[in-house]
Amino acid sequence: MLRVRAATVPLAGLAAVAAGIGYAALEARAFTLRHFTLPVLPAGAAPVRVLHVSDLHLVPRQRRKADWLRGLAALEPDLVVSTGDNLAAVDAVPAVLDAYGALLDRPGVFVLGSNDYWGPRPKNPARYVLRNGGDGGGEYVDGVRLPTHDLVAGFTAAGWLDLGNARGQVKVAGSSLRLVGVDDPHIRRDRYPAPAPGDGLDGPEDGEELTVGVTHAPYRRVLDAMTAEGAGLVLAGHTHGGQLCLPFTGALVTNCDLPRRQARGVSSWQVQAPDGARRRAALHVSAGLGTSPYTPVRFACRPEASLLTLTARG
Repeated sequence: MLRVRAATVPLAGLAAVAAGIGYAALEARAFTLRHFTLPVLPAGAAPVRVLHVSDLHLVPRQRRKADWLRGLAALEPDLVVSTGDNLAAVDAVPAVLDAYGALLDRPGVFVLGSNDYWGPRPKNPARYVLRNGGDGGGEYVDGVRLPTHDLVAGFTAAGWLDLGNARGQVKVAGSSLRLVGVDDPHIRRDRYPAPAPGDGLDGPEDGEELTVGVTHAPYRRVLDAMTAEGAGLVLAGHTHGGQLCLPFTGALVTNCDLPRRQARGVSSWQVQAPDGARRRAALHVSAGLGTSPYTPVRFACRPEASLLTLTARG
């Protein structure tokens, strides 16, 4: 009798682990649209609806995910922002562009992530959790080289603005938005762009146009630079929201030096600017729509895209 009871404990544990893995595999396909309202526009401005998409990690066989993203065109956002890691296979570019579908007909901007340059490969999950990317990122070659130029060409042919280490400006829904972006800080491709004299993008004053910062990985050095410049909104991805989270605890890792409590959703980022002023930006980190094809699971962290409604301050 004692032997039966002793055997029951490990069997029950194995059953619980198997159930957890099965649930995590199902949750990775439970695509969710998040809604946030952010009062960041100048007084009197009309609302601007921004669709934030990140970390698609698409392989051509993932038709359900592609169909779900394609369906977001029905939202008719004023602006689409893609914060990188679209690819997960060498032949994925046509599938990615098809998945964005009619969203490419909307005004859009984008930056790239490391998985738009290098294909995924198997990794030790324990190393991922223990290392957590908190070293500030580092240049590395990881996996097979992906057709990055084809992806960029597809986006820019649709009229989308490439914000990799660049600045720009878009006019949507009656508002003019200033934009500043960087290439992926996780592999140290970020080179913060200096404003060009006379381009009208050399730092906003109170009441002027909203400046939006765009980055794939939300490393502190990038968030600090964007906020110190005066960005009122910063958009990022990369973290997968932690991907494996615990109820009441949240993300275990962020894969960068961002605090775990800010791994997904809307929070505030504050910094002291060089002129001594304290500046604050609204930070939205998307938990993203995908995972590495070698770890296709999520737990307590559904895949997502976000519709951000920007409204006037006050």
